[in-house]
Amino acid sequence: MFALVEAAGWPIWPLLLASIIALAIIGERAWSLRSSIVAPQELLGHVIQEYRQNGANPQLLARLASGAPLAQVFAAGLRNVKSTPQVMKEAIDETGRAVAHELERFLTTLGTIATISPLLGLLGTVIGMIEIFGSQTPSGSNPIVLAHGISIALYNTAMGLIVAIPSMIFYRHYRNKVDSLIVEMESQAVKLVEILHGERQS
Repeated sequence: MFALVEAAGWPIWPLLLASIIALAIIGERAWSLRSSIVAPQELLGHVIQEYRQNGANPQLLARLASGAPLAQVFAAGLRNVKSTPQVMKEAIDETGRAVAHELERFLTTLGTIATISPLLGLLGTVIGMIEIFGSQTPSGSNPIVLAHGISIALYNTAMGLIVAIPSMIFYRHYRNKVDSLIVEMESQAVKLVEILHGERQS
């Protein structure tokens, strides 16, 4: 590993840092965007059952507000359950926007890494080419400097692509995952409103 860094020169350090950040984001989002964590399928039934037994009591609201993202959306709706369905939906929409923003956390950073990594690799390539041209002297080329310049150019180009390709793949995957989860939460929230206001059978 150290030999690779030495051969690639200092331009490889920003790429290594970008790769570490990308791996951390990919792992964190893989854990945080699980459907069972964001929008548990059984949550709607449990909330309706508890509401019918005890109403929108403070204990239920507090538990939902500190729970899964879908539970937070339900808590916003239950706080306004005595209002019209329209008011209840507006409260859900407001909380839903905040929840959606939280689900998208770090994805902009991952997308930025996917975009700039090839550029960082290109920077390393240019620096390597400068070294190659710098190896030219009136008496001929310095083979050591020439070889080092070629190493910098090639290693940084490859590293830029190695970081960018997986980052872009996971960025696209998580963006689609977030969109799917938001649609699922919207559907569950609409069901909650309609069931509690007698417009739909549970």
